[in-house]
Amino acid sequence: MSDGFAGAVRSSNENELLRAFVDMADTLVDEYDVADMLHRLAKYCVTLLGASAAGLLLADQRGGLEVVASSDEGTRMLELLQLQTEQGPCLDAYRSGESVNIEDIAAAAGQWPLFAQRAAAAGFRSVQALPLRLRRQVIGTLNLFGRQGQSPVGGSALSVARALADIATIGILQERAIRRGELLTEQLQHALNSRVVIEQAKGVLAHAGGLEMDVAFDRLRAYSRAHNARLSEVAEAVVRSALSPEQVIGGAS
Repeated sequence: MSDGFAGAVRSSNENELLRAFVDMADTLVDEYDVADMLHRLAKYCVTLLGASAAGLLLADQRGGLEVVASSDEGTRMLELLQLQTEQGPCLDAYRSGESVNIEDIAAAAGQWPLFAQRAAAAGFRSVQALPLRLRRQVIGTLNLFGRQGQSPVGGSALSVARALADIATIGILQERAIRRGELLTEQLQHALNSRVVIEQAKGVLAHAGGLEMDVAFDRLRAYSRAHNARLSEVAEAVVRSALSPEQVIGGAS
């Protein structure tokens, strides 16, 4: 691995970066859970590449965007704000198909006043929005947030983020070829439906265990991994009461 890529890894551990690429590449050769894969991508951007937070938006069957993954609950709310107000760098990146890099969010208040205000309140000072794009087809955005007055991810680390996002994009788009002409929107809609169920399950666990939403999601994901089950399937079982909150909270390790 080149020195540039090694320097992109926050912990200076090349093995962790290699594992991330192998993990993302699994989507190209095996059946996979889109929702969980996108959550892993968001986490890698934080733990390996140095972003303060990350989120992903994915287009639904009507071309509208939905929040499908985030590294924490605060970032998810900031992404939702952009969708509700129809303003923000992440929407601009999706519409244009080009990356948007804002090193000083406060200076962009005239362009996106509500987004700039909320982002500042959350402690973010910079943002990068990278389109999930293959050639001319854009299916969403990967959004990186920073707490410093500079790009959240720069140099070689940004190249790594783009590469991971490209692998995720190809993995999603490949479903169309595998299904021999089935509409891509069916796969994307499945991911969005999974996102809704996951959010509902997070709420059930948070209420039952008196947990923060971020902690509730961590317990849900840990349980699915510990039991080798799909994240979306575990979430659905919680929502249908086929799996009790106590089982998930206590059996996540």
